Amino acid sequence: MHRNRKAKIVATIGPASNTKETIEALFHAGVDVFRMNFSHGTHEDHKRRLDIIRAVETEVGRPIGVLLDLQGPKLRIGTFTDGPVMLENGARFRLDLDNKKPGDQRRVSLPHPEIFAALTEGARLLLDDGKIDLQVERCGPDFADTRVINGGMLSERKGVNVPGVVLPMSAMTEKDRRDLDYGLALGIDWVALSFVQRPEDIEEAKEVIQGRASIMAKLEKPAAINQLEQIVHASDAIMVARGDLGVEMPAEQVPAIQKRIVRMCRQLGKPVIVATQMLESMINAPVPTRAEASDVATAIYDGVDAVMLSAESASGKFPVEAVRMMSSIIDQTEADPFFIETMKASHSPARAEIADAIGLAMRNVVDLLDAAATVAYTSSGYSALRMARERPKARIIGMTPKLSTARKLALVWGVHPVLTHDVAAVSEMTIFACQTAAREGLAKRGQTVVIAAGMPFGTPGTTNLLRIAQVE
Repeated sequence: MHRNRKAKIVATIGPASNTKETIEALFHAGVDVFRMNFSHGTHEDHKRRLDIIRAVETEVGRPIGVLLDLQGPKLRIGTFTDGPVMLENGARFRLDLDNKKPGDQRRVSLPHPEIFAALTEGARLLLDDGKIDLQVERCGPDFADTRVINGGMLSERKGVNVPGVVLPMSAMTEKDRRDLDYGLALGIDWVALSFVQRPEDIEEAKEVIQGRASIMAKLEKPAAINQLEQIVHASDAIMVARGDLGVEMPAEQVPAIQKRIVRMCRQLGKPVIVATQMLESMINAPVPTRAEASDVATAIYDGVDAVMLSAESASGKFPVEAVRMMSSIIDQTEADPFFIETMKASHSPARAEIADAIGLAMRNVVDLLDAAATVAYTSSGYSALRMARERPKARIIGMTPKLSTARKLALVWGVHPVLTHDVAAVSEMTIFACQTAAREGLAKRGQTVVIAAGMPFGTPGTTNLLRIAQVE
């Protein structure tokens, strides 16, 4: 089976969607990649869900990707003596390292020395998803005296954001390392790294992962935007995590940042996901708002590889309906003639490299000959990624002898992953590619198929062959 649409859907598994019946229904409704959020649930919970996903994968005969989303550092204040406190505008409020002493209306503990090490006078501290805004007037290695800019009711253990400050801490906690080891042992396909501030965070994760999964950088810190190109280069994919990004920077800046990230990823040929609050109202309602439908469509017009559901599918009342609605929005958007025009107009110049030259030639051949499908015969997935970068009019069949590569390609725009056997000759590859395109329902007898591959076969990153064939 194959999807008619080219953009993919990522859906989060949670209490509302952890049975085999629901996961199977989610797949048939349109899910291409399942996200497991390790901020919640036990290792046993996640293993049980992954076992179900793999069972569904076997039954439907189509590779399904699995994304492990690491929690990352969680910066939180301490407790209060008598419950929530009211912080008035203009009042002074101290944060310190004294975690043994409960807070009051004048102070609270902030058990994160890394924050104090990075603070300077004039810096801002945002508490409770930005509802409370504090400005630092005086600070030291173990305290910060602040003035309340925007006050309100503050309860204990609320989150802390420090916009505009690069914190001297790793993107991975000890919990993340344990979760990562467990997930890699289970055989997950993608790892989403939270709290990315700099390219070094990606390199640190790579040392742990050692090629056993692909790395997705979650861009949720303004510091990461300042080194966007370097982070995109270092990562295998990018997630635009608009939740925290919208807390640490003005909401009106987030749309432009989103478009900048998507444009950079498309230019460099890296898969990009847009996430957070895409169909938020469907947590409690069977239909989305018009604004939410427009939000999803806008991301598709921009050419993103995938859009993601979080609470909508993990804990909402209508998980299957949310996926079905998202799939329908994508279908309608991609059927719009303006979408095809937008894809043609938004191509970025190819690099002076063989793989990009093959991808560019492939797109031109597809347009000229009205090819029914393109085929990327690939070991690592590189050929399919370079073809997807061009956003061709025809579907891309990602043929690979590696199941791990097929699962990874489930995330990539326009790619229909197919697990196949090794080939030894170009003639064998050509025949098999045409047979596969016909079998998968993507090409008919007499139609043209454009094939890209790397020679010698099985050597990653060697896309250097373009072949045109007709289905017999």
